[in-house]
Amino acid sequence: MTGHSDPRGRPSGPEWAEVRRRLDGRRHELAVAADRLYPGTPRAGSTRLLTRDGWIPATPLDLREVRLGWLEDAPAPAVTGREPEAAALLPEGAVAYPDALGALARPRLFEDRTCYRLLKVAWPELTFTRARYFDGVSVGEAAAHEFAGHESAGHESVAHESAGHESAGHESAGYESAGYGGGRPPFRALVGDPTDLRRRPALCAISTLTLRHDRRTGETSFVLHWRDPARVAHGGGLFQVMPVGVFQPAHESAGAEKTGLDLWTCMVREYAEEFLGRGEEYGDGFDYESWPLYRLLTDAREDGRARSLVLGVGVDPLTFATDVLTVTALEAETFDAVFGEVAASNSEGQVVGRIPFDAETVRRYVRDEPMQAAGAAVLDLAWRHREALL
Repeated sequence: MTGHSDPRGRPSGPEWAEVRRRLDGRRHELAVAADRLYPGTPRAGSTRLLTRDGWIPATPLDLREVRLGWLEDAPAPAVTGREPEAAALLPEGAVAYPDALGALARPRLFEDRTCYRLLKVAWPELTFTRARYFDGVSVGEAAAHEFAGHESAGHESVAHESAGHESAGHESAGYESAGYGGGRPPFRALVGDPTDLRRRPALCAISTLTLRHDRRTGETSFVLHWRDPARVAHGGGLFQVMPVGVFQPAHESAGAEKTGLDLWTCMVREYAEEFLGRGEEYGDGFDYESWPLYRLLTDAREDGRARSLVLGVGVDPLTFATDVLTVTALEAETFDAVFGEVAASNSEGQVVGRIPFDAETVRRYVRDEPMQAAGAAVLDLAWRHREALL
């Protein structure tokens, strides 16, 4: 990577790294600002998570009702992150954003594994095809990086104006006077509508709010995760519900992408990793049915001690991260038997446990704290549907 700016306008390595630091240090402000660039797009609840009509069901769906379809020969996305508009963001020698990230600001968890790309939302069915993790990084993190760079380069600042006004009308401002089509920087403008799943590689994650409900006292609490920018490629410096994981097979062996196409098994793996500190090594032929954690959670779901519901799908306005929004409510005795005392940290950051699930606390995290948009949406929607959940 070069040490000086490219005469054709590409940044030097240090310049690129400085913008990346700004992005990781100001993701919440920048997400608030990016939200204002999509004034006509529906939102999930009262949050800034972008969605579409029909993506948020009127009532939550039981996870067992959701069907997953597969399209073997899906059309390639129109935007891949290798266009000239994306190349202009990268130092010499980087073909796509993961090249620069791996060389100049490599997070601890950074592996180009097989992932599921979401193609269609038509409840109760979601349709997927194959992709790679870096496909999503090449578009989403590049667009976020571009936004951070332009906001800090002297253009009219939306981030500072919009602090504390996250969802007030979602009006477009700031960049309208910066000379970009539709108020958006060039690569972001090329991506277009973030909710158009065919236009970009919409890699999907599962964001799960985990509730501990004590029937004897009526108290309900939840757990949050603060994601460490040094450890993760996405969402650093923000709170998020827990667990959250990219929807992907457990391993890279032949046929794994078909056998791994299951929301529940992916969620249980994330519970193991984020709540219990298990590594991600499962291996070919891993037997879920004989895995104690899987059996405990699955049995609890079958006999009513746990409920897992799907609340919808949404897209982050800054990074285009696409999430299936889910909530699992466990009776207190079951929660304690399965998880015990939740550790204060894990491989992705710090953990905050036993947060009261009440109106004031939910409002604070949804409106005032630096939460990822998907996490804020899960909390907001779960609170609206609390009677159905509990």
